[in-house]
Amino acid sequence: MPLLQLFVLALVQGITEFLPISSSAHLVLVPYFTGWDDQGLLIDVAVHVGTLLAVLIYFRRDVIDMIVGIVGLLSGRRREGARLAAQVIVASIPVVIAGAALHRFGPDIFRNVEIIAWATIGFGILLGAADRLFPATGRVGEMSYGGALFVGLAQCLALIPGTSRSGITMTAGRVLGLQRREAARFALLLSIPAILGAGTLAGVDLASAGDTRLTLDALIAGALAFVAALIAIAAMMAWLKRASFTPFVIYRVALGVLLLYLIYA
Repeated sequence: MPLLQLFVLALVQGITEFLPISSSAHLVLVPYFTGWDDQGLLIDVAVHVGTLLAVLIYFRRDVIDMIVGIVGLLSGRRREGARLAAQVIVASIPVVIAGAALHRFGPDIFRNVEIIAWATIGFGILLGAADRLFPATGRVGEMSYGGALFVGLAQCLALIPGTSRSGITMTAGRVLGLQRREAARFALLLSIPAILGAGTLAGVDLASAGDTRLTLDALIAGALAFVAALIAIAAMMAWLKRASFTPFVIYRVALGVLLLYLIYA
């Protein structure tokens, strides 16, 4: 794959993965607008893995706390990070089941520009409504396991391109009354098992294909996505400290309308 195409895909992935605007939608749209061949799910997941490393580094304190908490439980000691780890595990169960089923029976079933357009608009409006209608006072540590499961069930909708995994989980967090940064924090922590699972499935596919060039392309794309994602995460968290999700909602609606115009006109 040409280096320019890898660069564009990695940049798009890195910027959009953790913003509530759907990275998978943008990755599908790249070949739609450029005329390039579809990069396929393997490259899509490779850049997702690059962004996984970025979120692990940015939230390294939370990650370390969760690991220490799990180890503490195994040794009979209860630590603060154990609850956060349990919340992430509970919220991850639904998407693991749904993602495995989709991978087995048809991973490309939703890769359709018309579906992306409507999902981009609909779930964007839903994010805006949740952000305006529900209080923003709660913290992740106060969220019940039932609330974590609710966020996890909402995450399953992200299997539809255009929904946005981070967007729908942030929406669910806001419905539960989480502060904006707290909703974003939990959404990004949830990306760790979700992306790790997708990356594992892609790794199996890469090994089966035995295509070393494709593997090299995936490594390059993943490294570029890592840098872009780390910058994007820091920028979004700084933005949510003082502002709302409104700009992301406006962008989603505008993008969706543009796509519908291109499709139907």
